Amino acid sequence: MAHNIITKIGQLCNYLQDPIHVARFQQICGVSGTFSRNPAETIEVERAGLHNSSISHIQGGHEKCTVNGGEGEKTKSLRQREVTSPGNSLKQEGVDNASQNGAVVTPAGKTAGNSGSGCRLARSSDVGVRDLTENGPSGVNGSRVDCTSETPDERISEDPGPSKTTVKPLRKNSLTGDVGQEFLIENKFLYYLFTLGTELGNELFYITFFPFIIWNVDAYVSRRLIAVWVWVMYLGQSTKDVIRLSRPASPPVVKVEMFYNSEYSMPSTHAMSGTAIPFSLLLLTYGRWEYPFMLGFTLAMCWCVLVCISRIYMGMHSILDVIAGFLYSLLILVVFQPALDLIDNFNLTYRYAPLIIISLHLGMGLFSFTLDTWSTSRGDTAQILGTGAGVALASHLNHYLGLMPDPPLDQLPLSPPPLSASLLAVAMLRMCLGVLMLLAIRALMKAITIPLACRISGIPSGDVRKARQHMEVELPYRYIVYSMVGFSTLFLVPQLFRYLQLSC
Repeated sequence: MAHNIITKIGQLCNYLQDPIHVARFQQICGVSGTFSRNPAETIEVERAGLHNSSISHIQGGHEKCTVNGGEGEKTKSLRQREVTSPGNSLKQEGVDNASQNGAVVTPAGKTAGNSGSGCRLARSSDVGVRDLTENGPSGVNGSRVDCTSETPDERISEDPGPSKTTVKPLRKNSLTGDVGQEFLIENKFLYYLFTLGTELGNELFYITFFPFIIWNVDAYVSRRLIAVWVWVMYLGQSTKDVIRLSRPASPPVVKVEMFYNSEYSMPSTHAMSGTAIPFSLLLLTYGRWEYPFMLGFTLAMCWCVLVCISRIYMGMHSILDVIAGFLYSLLILVVFQPALDLIDNFNLTYRYAPLIIISLHLGMGLFSFTLDTWSTSRGDTAQILGTGAGVALASHLNHYLGLMPDPPLDQLPLSPPPLSASLLAVAMLRMCLGVLMLLAIRALMKAITIPLACRISGIPSGDVRKARQHMEVELPYRYIVYSMVGFSTLFLVPQLFRYLQLSC
């Protein structure tokens, strides 16, 4: 009985992990890759081609494939990850087109990276499902496949049509420098909506949202919210590097975003933060501030759903990754939420709290850096831990100096102030001055810490991107820089506001 349950769970996980579901969702939302008119047809041919000897996969070579009237190219791509060893050599891992992350298909008539790949298929009106699933006398499951050599100049470009817009992926991959291939969008509203959703889990959002809560709403809530965020993100990033599950294969998935493409996939840390932040905010503010519970719950649910679905739309995660991230985050909240009072009181009142916090976060960073070869997730982990340490240190100093005291319990629940032009103007002024100060501090600390870390560790600093792939550089650089950003957010910037008489 138990064995059958485990088998069914495994089958369900495999089903939810299938990239074809991501490709179909993208197609429904109006996203199509220039490598294919129909993602469903692409993966069927890719799967069949893996078992058919008539199609040879020669690394670095090109083949012109005609599949029932459509034509294009197929190749095997390499996923490159930097290894933090002497000499900073590259570790290259071959990846199958239909099963591993990094299989890239270039648009017809263009190249992405080194060489393009992928078969351009006929429209669904020309190629029926029956043609792709029934065995025939020759070819791939009955479909006609002719392969001849072709040069890139001989490729046939795909006309996007008047109702489609050709765009590039969001930001290039910070590990490989890959900018990705162009893709087509038919629904601009969904494109911008899900772009907003995915930005709710990126650095630009964090560096504006958390300071806004601290400077304009409630420092008490922000301290605890950041503590939850740090633990959720740290556990999520570390779990990725333990499980090491690749991102959805492309094709059939269209990579609408490229920045995190070199990281592992399970669980989705965007889904984790998109669950932890809004629901923690609800738990921390309800009863402390006066507002209808259903309003707060609805906003939190919309936030969570938007972030989770956006990761599928972007082609960064499978359905399984998103569900796992959502459930994992809920589990962490159930365990962590009751301990928030104890943790916050420890940060504020215990004499040696700053030393313990800094040492603990640094040790956690060292542990995460030993889990895998270099990727963007390791730098993000150090960045998150540094921010948490800086905020905790500022909280302790504020309490010791009697600055930014929490309102007494007899004043709760707090009432939101009435909106007015003057209130909005002061809030916007705080945000502008504060964020500019944080960006200046971050830039200054980067300019100091990267060369200093390179000098101490004996690593050449000429190529900053390559130097940062060494643990000896990236861990102290990220940790120190963002510790200072977190400390400034809760201590230095509020002191500036107090001096300028802009305090709440």
